[in-house]
Amino acid sequence: MLNRLFIKNYALIENLDIQFDKGLNIITGETGAGKSIMMGALGLILGNRAEGKHFFREDQKCVIEGFFKIDAYGLRDFFQENDLEYDDQTIIRREIAVDGKSRAFVNDSPVTLNVLRLLGEQLIDIHSQHATMQLNTERFQLMILDNVAKNNAVLHDYKQHLSKYKQQQESLNRLREDIAGANAALDFNQFQFDELDQAHLEEGEQEKLEAELSQLENAEEIKRGLLRASHLLSESEQSITFSLKDTLQQLQAVQLFMPSVEELAGRLQSAWIEVKDIADEVSAKEQDVFMDEGRLVEVNERLSLLYSLQKKHRVETVAELITLRDELEQKILVVANQGDQLAALEQEVARCLNLLEKAAIRLHETRQQAVGQVEEYVQTVLAAVGMPNAQLKIELSLLEIDKYKITGADEIRFLFSANKGQSLQAIHRVASGGELSRVMLAVKSLVAQTSALPTIIFDEIDTGISGEVALKVGEIMERLAGNMQVLAITHLPQIASKGQAHFKVFKQDEGDKTKTDIILLAKQDRVLEVAQMLSGANPGASALQHAKELIER
Repeated sequence: MLNRLFIKNYALIENLDIQFDKGLNIITGETGAGKSIMMGALGLILGNRAEGKHFFREDQKCVIEGFFKIDAYGLRDFFQENDLEYDDQTIIRREIAVDGKSRAFVNDSPVTLNVLRLLGEQLIDIHSQHATMQLNTERFQLMILDNVAKNNAVLHDYKQHLSKYKQQQESLNRLREDIAGANAALDFNQFQFDELDQAHLEEGEQEKLEAELSQLENAEEIKRGLLRASHLLSESEQSITFSLKDTLQQLQAVQLFMPSVEELAGRLQSAWIEVKDIADEVSAKEQDVFMDEGRLVEVNERLSLLYSLQKKHRVETVAELITLRDELEQKILVVANQGDQLAALEQEVARCLNLLEKAAIRLHETRQQAVGQVEEYVQTVLAAVGMPNAQLKIELSLLEIDKYKITGADEIRFLFSANKGQSLQAIHRVASGGELSRVMLAVKSLVAQTSALPTIIFDEIDTGISGEVALKVGEIMERLAGNMQVLAITHLPQIASKGQAHFKVFKQDEGDKTKTDIILLAKQDRVLEVAQMLSGANPGASALQHAKELIER
């Protein structure tokens, strides 16, 4: 609900501060008095672009503020999604600087025009003969049925199932793509795996083979060196072991007379034993070394295979080849397992689809039950506002599953005929601006009975009507205002007389400037305004009496 509108330095408005009633607010004034200027200012805080400069005084910025009571609109999620501070009493401000640059704020937080526009759509609905296209949209038509059918829970359930189905379907499509890609690479991966698997790779094998190859290639030199070492250690007449043993015997003889030599003898004995062991091991190793041309070929071939595999797969060690082999094995196993995953996911998608179809049918059935109620109500209202032969028929049909939308699984058409003998056709093709306005008025009055609608502004939708019809339109607006805030800009006294608050827009000259102002009319001033609307600038007693009766009616 728009509690207050503050306008400073905009067009012909110097300062304007309007406090609106929560019910039906009537705005009247002569043509050109500035009602459209007020609508332009309001449009700016609803996200319209600032076209050019709009200054009463060129050296000062323009400021427009709207104070809204929004606790009934369920907008907390919107504020959270857009990182805005929520307040039941929300202030929207628009500033236009002297250089024409514009800024917008919601509760003092700067916002983009897009965010401002999205918020404005949920706070104010400006309705004029040129703004009835909403009635032709599928979303709005379905909203009417859902509102009458009280479909909040049913629609929420449908959306949940639709979201779940789409998520699972996307997962299924991705898995199918993955399987197709994996299958395309399967033969190649299998070939590479088989090649590595048949190589019977062992970690550390390469280093052992390289050491063995070095030994095999130098066997003659190794054997010659070991033989010479063995000869020097134990086989020659002056071998090390013989010399050590002879020296030990000499020390052992001396220690009988010199006990301090016993330690030296012990150490030398340990050295002799160690050298003797070394000589035995050297001899054994020499016996193990022999020329094996067959083994040399075998080792060379094995290493050649390992080097070839490393070069092919661009790695440097057998360990890396083993890791690659294991990775290829996993890829092959994944393809094998994906068949089971695919079957399980296909089953889950089928289950979600079944639940979605059931939810769609429930939503369709509840909407279908509301069709007759909407048709009957709209036709009753249209008859009361001067369209006794008007017909509205709503066609509702279920869509194929691949055409389901976030709004539901229904295709909807509003068919309309304003006169006897006129065939029913799509409403936007046959209804005039005035007829669309009255249909919209009927629809809004129905929807307002069961939900919190944003403030609605009727901007001179009374063009082309008068007399009793105008009175009926006024009565409908009055009933509508029982459930929501209504602002009506009108030239008809029958409608003006219904307001709970009546504002008059007027121009006045101050020095070399003309400015627009607005005042809230007191009861007596209101009678005079309605009387002037009935008979002109100088109403007589009968016009005043008639105005009084209209207001008191």
